[in-house]
Formats: sequence, C-alpha cells, structure tokens
Amino acid sequence: MAGSQPPDHIQPMLARERPAVPTGAGWAFELKWDGVRAFVLAGDGQTRVHGRRGDDITPRYPELAGMVDGLGDHEVRLDGEIVAFDADGRPSFQRLQKRMGLTTDATIRRRVAETPVTYVAFDLLWLDGRSLVDEPYEARRRALDDLELEGPAWQAPGHHVGDGAAMLEAVRGRGLEGIVAKRLESPYRPGKRSWDWVKVKCRRRQELVIGGFMPGEGARGGLVGSLLVGHWDATPEEARSIGREQRLVYAGGVGTGFTDDTLRALAAALRPLRRETPPFALGEDPRLKYAQRARERGGLVWCEPELVCEVEFTEWTAEGTLRAASFKGLRDDRDPREVVREG
Repeated sequence: MAGSQPPDHIQPMLARERPAVPTGAGWAFELKWDGVRAFVLAGDGQTRVHGRRGDDITPRYPELAGMVDGLGDHEVRLDGEIVAFDADGRPSFQRLQKRMGLTTDATIRRRVAETPVTYVAFDLLWLDGRSLVDEPYEARRRALDDLELEGPAWQAPGHHVGDGAAMLEAVRGRGLEGIVAKRLESPYRPGKRSWDWVKVKCRRRQELVIGGFMPGEGARGGLVGSLLVGHWDATPEEARSIGREQRLVYAGGVGTGFTDDTLRALAAALRPLRRETPPFALGEDPRLKYAQRARERGGLVWCEPELVCEVEFTEWTAEGTLRAASFKGLRDDRDPREVVREG
C-alpha cells in the first residue's frame, strides 16, 4: 500500500454485528451513520468521491467538491459516509434515497437544493504520500482530527473512548440507528468484516436481495404489492473456501414502508429483471409453497437477484424469516452477491 500515490480504489473495512456493547479497555465508540459508504480522495486541487464498489460518484454530489480547499496542501483518502439529515438533525436514509442513482445534471442540481448531503469522515487511510492502513485506529483517528475537517457539506465528528453503554442509551433516546465500537489498536483491514469493528443497533436493520414480488391490487394496481426478499447463505469468498455455490435463502415478504415514488421506481427497476424460475434455493421449504401456488395462478413474479434493499424489522422468526418488515430504501452501493444475514 505504500507509495507516492494513493490507490485508485480500496475495499472498505466492515463491522460485525453483536447485540451488546463491548466492555473493557481499548474501545472507542462512534455514531452509526445511516447513509451511504463513500471514499473521498482530495488533493492537487480536486475532490473525487468513490462508492464502496469503486464506482466514481463524484458528479452525483457536487457539494463535496470544495472539500479540497479546506485541506490546504494535504492530500488525503478518507473513509466515511454520505448522509442526508432530516429537519431534526438526524441521519435519514429515506431522505438520502432522493440523491442516489441520479445521472442527469439537471436532476442532480435540483436535488442538491432540495436534499443537501453531508460527508461524514470517520477514518483516514492516506495522508501526504503515506498509507495509514497499517497504523492503529487510534493513530489514524488522531491524524484525522488534526486535519480539522469542517465545512458546509463535510465534517469529522469526534469519537468517544470508553463508556459505550452510555453512548448507546443516548443514541437510542434520540431515535438513532446505533453505534460502532472500534478497537483502538486495530489496523484498517480492507475488504474484511472484522470483530475489531462491532456495530450495535438500536433498531433491527438488514440488507436483503429482492428475488420477486407480488403485484399490487387496487390503488397499487400495476405496481409492487410486496417484495419477496432473501440473503445468501455465504459470501462468494466463503462459498469458494468450502467448494460449493452460494444459495439464496428466502427471508420473507416486505409489504409496508413504500411511498408512491418508491413503488414507481421499484416497478421500473424490476421490470427488466423478470425470470421464469425462482432465484431462491427452494428445496422442500414450506415457507415458499404459497409463493409457488401464487406463481401458478399468475400472481407472483420472480426476478433476477440483482437489487438490494434495506428493511427494518422487529425480529427473525425461528423459521428464519423477518417479522414486521418495513421497506427503507434501495441500496445501489451494495454488491448483491455479498448480502448475507447479519447478527
């Protein structure tokens, strides 16, 4: 990783989920931002923004262009999230949906005014010709704080060492998503989901792959009535390590949480993905018998598992399906083949 120029792309380090806050010394705690993961490369008079999959999303967020001016002569690569705040100052993934996937300049300019975003930096991976990924989190965070990154559309909020339980309660009281605990001595592990980073959620959230839908009726005629969603039983890397193919596991239906705009967008996005056979590994799974019967009656549409959505729910049932799931939005920043069950 060392050298005079930062790499074009780096895979993000990912957190594992657990139900309780880590205890003991050696942990720092940050807010879990309800946004889109993004890397910012700023220096030499320009700011570039890349998604977690390496795609260049700079034109989509023009308000971040001025970040380079606040860095002086520094050249940096930052890890963080793009966030849209609601009227109460809380991160809102639903608001952020209005800024995702845009391609035309006119629409982008209009949405910048309607729904501004902020880049929240929480890690520093490259500074002035030197990689910091092998440095401990504590040192990387100190270097990030020294940059005094603060502007009209970017910030680097502080972290808290120790007392994670108190922070979680404060976050829960504000109705926020949760916190992330990070070991002070941890290096940055590109592309790895590590126990050195742990997320503790106040609300249950899960990314899932859309594998089909039930058409809407009445006011939803011609649109989506409910989604059939699932997750892979292993990541591609895990499946290769045990010598078999991934299997898409059915996780239930999602029929609430949609706006009219979302329903129209889903109908358009799913139309070219229709297929004749189910993408789920059905086997003898009794949970999908109703779906197979609905398909035979022409009341269900299977789809290629290429779209990722995020849902909020109360719990996983003993059968492995979601209880009381509500749609929160599409995630165009996620590789569908990497979506596995969390927790």
